[in-house]
Amino acid sequence: MLTNRINTLSESITIAITTLAQELKAEGKDILSFSAGEPDFGTPQVIKDAAIDAINNDFTKYTAVDGIPELKKAIADKLKRDNNLEYAPNQIIVNNGAKHSLFNLFSATIDKGDEVIIPSPYWVTYPELVKYCGGTVVKIETHDTSSFKITPEQLKNALTPNTKMLILTTPSNPTGSVYTKEELTALGKVLEGTKVIVASDEMYEKLIYDGEFTSSASVSEDMFKRTVTINGLSKSVAMTGWRFGYMAAYDAELIKATKKLQSQSTSNINSITQKAAIVGLSGQADADIEMMRKEFMARRDEAVKLFNEIDGLSVLKPDGAFYLFVNIQKVSNDSLTFAKELLAKKEVAVVPGVGFGSEGYFRFSFATDIESIRTGIKRIEEFVKEL
Repeated sequence: MLTNRINTLSESITIAITTLAQELKAEGKDILSFSAGEPDFGTPQVIKDAAIDAINNDFTKYTAVDGIPELKKAIADKLKRDNNLEYAPNQIIVNNGAKHSLFNLFSATIDKGDEVIIPSPYWVTYPELVKYCGGTVVKIETHDTSSFKITPEQLKNALTPNTKMLILTTPSNPTGSVYTKEELTALGKVLEGTKVIVASDEMYEKLIYDGEFTSSASVSEDMFKRTVTINGLSKSVAMTGWRFGYMAAYDAELIKATKKLQSQSTSNINSITQKAAIVGLSGQADADIEMMRKEFMARRDEAVKLFNEIDGLSVLKPDGAFYLFVNIQKVSNDSLTFAKELLAKKEVAVVPGVGFGSEGYFRFSFATDIESIRTGIKRIEEFVKEL
């Protein structure tokens, strides 16, 4: 009854564990969940006010499939201002979150037999969507010893005549690693002379704690022409449920192709979200962004300190995002069993590293209050001691 492609698709492990934690909490259990990939802050009031105005002004009809003109202009202005990237309106499309952007991009570019290079650990959705579109996943393994970043040599060795795409995530989910301008430039050099598309997921761009953020497309003219920049407002201004993402690409024909697909699937994204997103992109919520960034940084520092005091565990201090990728290899090489037993015995929810393509780790989201973080890590310490 079901197609082969849907049968090969796995449910998102992060969503599955978050849902289980919510169900257990609803049953009255004292669950501390560090599995969710969303800020615990509310959407800034200035953005909510823009949405309320849109409703009151009856901005509730269909819009252009790829986004209203003033929103696309706001995206172009943001990319120019923040990333030194210039795009015309026909080089930009608005989607229902970055996951939708990726689905459209992969659907429009990946055929059976095409190889897609994905550094691991990776966001759980990347390989699943590649496989769904008929592509072949080529995994490049990274470890905490290399700050979870691929090297030019690794990239060169992974390239074949069938390589269609490289996925880069900076800052990374699940590790928080951030590629420097020099590192991105070196990777770009390896790709020169090829037709490889770079899908650069930059959703956590505003959550940088050490160093500076560099957009992949900005490091050279060659990288600009081959890169599809994917971003949104889910993490920077706590708009996860609003479902807003976008793609920008030099290749206007690629954007046109994704627009064609979107016209036959979801059509435009929520009209009210579009009006609210203009405010989120324009700088009016920058004070809220900075407040959240500083709070996340304080939580990061505390969590890293506490984890590294636990015998058998270790973690790198991430430069961005709001995750820790905790090394448990001294106590377990089965992250799924580790996570299941931790939830059952200590009522703490984390995401096993195997779901991100890296065994021997778990992902811990510090997008929650500091006291919950302290209590949760204390429970994890007790669990590790019992092991």
